[in-house]
Amino acid sequence: MPDSVSVRIRGLHAAVEYEGFEDAVAVEEPLEIRVGGVPLAVTMRTPGHDEELALGFLYGEGLVDGPRPAGPPADLAANVVEVEGPLRREPGARRFYTTSSCGVCGKGALEEVAVDAPEAGPGPVVPRDLLARLPERLRQPGFDRTGGLHATGLFTPGGEPVVCREDVGRHNAMDKVVGRALLDGLLPLRDAILCVSGRLSFELVQKAAVAGAPILVGVGAPSSLAIELAADRGLTLGGFARGGRINIYTGTDRVG
Repeated sequence: MPDSVSVRIRGLHAAVEYEGFEDAVAVEEPLEIRVGGVPLAVTMRTPGHDEELALGFLYGEGLVDGPRPAGPPADLAANVVEVEGPLRREPGARRFYTTSSCGVCGKGALEEVAVDAPEAGPGPVVPRDLLARLPERLRQPGFDRTGGLHATGLFTPGGEPVVCREDVGRHNAMDKVVGRALLDGLLPLRDAILCVSGRLSFELVQKAAVAGAPILVGVGAPSSLAIELAADRGLTLGGFARGGRINIYTGTDRVG
């Protein structure tokens, strides 16, 4: 399934109206995640790498601790991915619904997003200029076509890309990367760097912490709660990484 579709547009540029042109827009569709045949979550996402998304989401929620078989269900239902059970723990009666802009909108209370993750390990010491230029190394072909996709990249301490994923939801892009890392046996990400193409929200710091990543960098600004969580879990958090500059908010000991 494609990550973008072409639509006919009518626009205005420099006081000149034009129509009949086509524009590429990002695809957004629901994905139902089932575990052991039971619906557990629905997220609005860009199709592609759905198995990674499901596994990364479940790992971030503490519901799985290793790779699981995942794929389309036996009934071949559209926009559904089936993950083999059982779960590590019962999620309770509550079910998850997440939009493409918020990964924790379905949470009923603040304590339900508490991070179940140990404090980050020592991790690598990385030159400041390398961190500042990581967003330039994010592979974003979908964004280049549509302008409507977020990206997350997993990098080595030397700044080499390991895996990059795009999605209309920033949290989904992170889940896809974590899911891929889970399948490849790379978790926890003790010596890796995560980089996101947008702002740094609480949910992204949460997912990075659960994945064991010691360093998280973003193009945009962090929120106050994201900074608080990063400090509590011992992560290095860098924001406004653009034009060769970066602000380090927590974990300055890992920045050379």
